[in-house]
Amino acid sequence: MTDASATPHTSDASATPDTSAASVSSDAASFVATTRTFYDAIAEDYADHHRATGAGTPLDRALMAAFAELVGPDGQVADLGCGPGRVTAYLASLGLRVFGLDLSASMLAIARRENPGLRFEQGSMLELDLPDGALAGAVSWYSSIHTPWERLPDLFGEIARVLAPGGHLLLGFQVGDEPRLLDRPFGRPVALEFERRRPEAMAELLEGAGFTVLSRTVRVQEEDTSAKIPQACLIARR
Repeated sequence: MTDASATPHTSDASATPDTSAASVSSDAASFVATTRTFYDAIAEDYADHHRATGAGTPLDRALMAAFAELVGPDGQVADLGCGPGRVTAYLASLGLRVFGLDLSASMLAIARRENPGLRFEQGSMLELDLPDGALAGAVSWYSSIHTPWERLPDLFGEIARVLAPGGHLLLGFQVGDEPRLLDRPFGRPVALEFERRRPEAMAELLEGAGFTVLSRTVRVQEEDTSAKIPQACLIARR
């Protein structure tokens, strides 16, 4: 997923939050539904716009190759938030037994159409329909960027649950402190926040979920490319 410059979202800090279980559940359902609606609306435009970038930059592909070597060819890998399946396909080309999962039915339709030999399923990263320890590896390539900060421990805990001991996670995200609001992309009547996070804070959350962070890489801002802000990648072992 990509970022775009936009007006940061602001909220009323004086409002008293409702921390009841019903409110938390409602908030979770709200951001998941908003994310699904956003990507359903822009799926074809998004896939066309990013087709030339494939699985990312040479550095991105090198990190994916390192992850693939750590995981090995024998275990199952899930590409969580796979979008149109470009990263899923690249991981498969590296010899991984990988399937893709995404919220958006429209994104999945593109992924299946363009990668007929691969498996793609609809679902939420926060509620994976997998038994404990089922995976040798998991990838969250710019797919945690729509998860609210307070729900990241739930997300990383769920990923840890489905990874076997010794399994690996590849986590990509944009670096920063303020979210960006992408409003009406490609002229579509939808909007969504793209969160930016600090690698050290994300590493701390992963460690709290039972991971050991093996690698922390930050790709610097490149004004002449689509990466207008630094991009981070963490590789962690359960």
